[in-house]
Amino acid sequence: MVEPAQETISRAAPEKAMDYDIIVSGGGIAGLTATAAFASAGFDVLCVDPAPPVTARDAIGADLRSTAFLQPARQLLDDIGLWARLAPHAAPLQIMRIIDAGGPEPEARMSKEFDASDISELPFGWNLPNWLLRREILAHLDSLPSVTFRAGVSARSLLTRTAEARVGLSDGSRLRCRLVVAADGRNSAMRQAAGIDVTTHRFGQKALAFAVTHTVPHDNISTEVHRTGGPFTLVPLPDHDGQPCSAVVWMCDGTEAQRLHQLPEAAFNDAATARSGDILGPLQLVSPRSVWPIISQIADRLTAQRTALVAEAAHVMPPIGAQGLNMSLADLDTLLDLAEAAPSDLGSPSMLDAYQDARHGDIRLRVKGIDALNRASIAGHPLAQHLRGIGIRALYDIAPIRRRVMAMGLGAGR
Repeated sequence: MVEPAQETISRAAPEKAMDYDIIVSGGGIAGLTATAAFASAGFDVLCVDPAPPVTARDAIGADLRSTAFLQPARQLLDDIGLWARLAPHAAPLQIMRIIDAGGPEPEARMSKEFDASDISELPFGWNLPNWLLRREILAHLDSLPSVTFRAGVSARSLLTRTAEARVGLSDGSRLRCRLVVAADGRNSAMRQAAGIDVTTHRFGQKALAFAVTHTVPHDNISTEVHRTGGPFTLVPLPDHDGQPCSAVVWMCDGTEAQRLHQLPEAAFNDAATARSGDILGPLQLVSPRSVWPIISQIADRLTAQRTALVAEAAHVMPPIGAQGLNMSLADLDTLLDLAEAAPSDLGSPSMLDAYQDARHGDIRLRVKGIDALNRASIAGHPLAQHLRGIGIRALYDIAPIRRRVMAMGLGAGR
């Protein structure tokens, strides 16, 4: 007896289900946070990264930079269950101090303090070392049943169709998902595989990142000392061995950065103290030094079929004003809201178009603004230095402008 056609169809092998809802390429802070966020929303997430995460300050390869989470970023971390784990390690940033030290010697010609109490009952943000962030976020991911984290494996290839993306991994496996989140850095392999170009500007600068102790308490004040070559930024950290401690990002000419990186420790301490204007007393290294190139970069678009770019895969900027990772978390917050609003449309054209519309304009505006601030900080001509001082004074002395600038820095108007 010939069975009805519909019976034959019903007995056919069903199409294989997706391996994951989302594959996150990149296990840096942004990628790990994205993994935690989507998992907290009920999605099944795989995160891959080619390098095992370094989670100890003194280990080889440790990321010695720090991240200041501004108020909106902290709210996101709280919403996804991460903040309770991070809060005990965070140093609050109550005041942002800008010092113009553009004279013949690295001395403060002008100092202005922007206090968060002008616009909020909370600090501007909270600062944590990057290596510690990795440690704590990974510990959180271990508690989430819908997360798979694979270190030592990278996303190599991307093939997309209307209903799915297929990601080829470095171990030879090929996995299917509904959405690929490219969080794999400024040289993103997934961005390149999706055929998205970038516009890049190089400033000829590098940044030295390290941690120091000092004799003068930082009093939860983050300080940017502006001088030819770029800012010298001290960001509060919790005490180290009973002494006040700060994370430092020292931006300067690339050749000079390499010279400083090679100095003996005592000579480097003296150079850093002098460059800081001695505002916190003698600085003493309590970590290795690392060097990072300074660029600005914007992806031509944030999406491709079944693919969304976040963080440095989408935008890179000089480390001024704590904008970098906070913009990355704004990307993530927007993408998460869209995914939660319509889970069945995860990775759809309408979802990705909405993400593009919501984020690309804000990214361009903020990258251009940080570029302008960096160029002003680099300026070595006396007239340019004078104009920089006038600009800082105007921002501070006109109260409505001061409050508006502080609110914009926190992300108002996104």
